Amino acid sequence: MAKTVCKILGVVLLLVGVCGFVAPTLLGAHLTPAHNVVHLLSGALALYFGFAGTLSAAKMFSLIFGVVYLALGILGMALGGAPDRMWHVGPLDLGQADHGIHILLGVVFLAGGLFTRRVD
Repeated sequence: MAKTVCKILGVVLLLVGVCGFVAPTLLGAHLTPAHNVVHLLSGALALYFGFAGTLSAAKMFSLIFGVVYLALGILGMALGGAPDRMWHVGPLDLGQADHGIHILLGVVFLAGGLFTRRVD
């Protein structure tokens, strides 16, 4: 399951990264150029592990990125201020829509990592 999740979310992240340059408010998110680059890099890594990586590497990637995206979303909701629960992390401007999307990504990545059979 981890490799499938990496493949699907890799494509999604690449598409969001590219579309973010054209439509910076896609889905109500705040897609700055730096944010788009993060999505492009995350998507490329996910695709690598989904297609070329081992199952155990894809599982580890899913677990790590799941924790990172989930933590980013939860911290954004908790630390973001008015308006729109805006949270500024370096060059990234993250709002409520971003936090929700990051939480969703984190849950899906974690599910991909947790529900993959043990690999030895």
